Amino acid sequence: MYHLKGSPADANRLYASQCSGWFGQIIQRSDDGGKTWIQPGTPPGERTTPEGMPKGESNKFVYDTSAPTGKSLTTHQWYDGTQHPWEFKRVWHLEPSPTDPDTVYAGVEDAALFRSKDGGKSWHELSGLRGHGTGPRWQPAPVGCASTP
Repeated sequence: MYHLKGSPADANRLYASQCSGWFGQIIQRSDDGGKTWIQPGTPPGERTTPEGMPKGESNKFVYDTSAPTGKSLTTHQWYDGTQHPWEFKRVWHLEPSPTDPDTVYAGVEDAALFRSKDGGKSWHELSGLRGHGTGPRWQPAPVGCASTP
């Protein structure tokens, strides 16, 4: 479990992020204060594969590569100083909107920010973070990312 956060707009709405090498990234949501959990976007009755693995239909975090907003955001600095492609690894932090229980933000590794407006069913990158002028100089660090001069 990486993060668990309740919605200020709905006391019964909880969001959770977990990630493992076995299941990958899983976003879960509770609408009843944590009594039951679902993977948003996965149809009822189809929560697991035939092998019993959880499905994660809402776990499609794709970096923006569109021409107007994301085309130039393809690499960042790696440990050895070379440029390295951005790659999604996990959701580190979830932040529900203070006014809308269906809007939630996700901070992810490699340094990006996503937003869902449908209770976690779908996610869209807010490319301003990676699009910051220092983005290509960011490199992994013990506390997130560091920018080199």
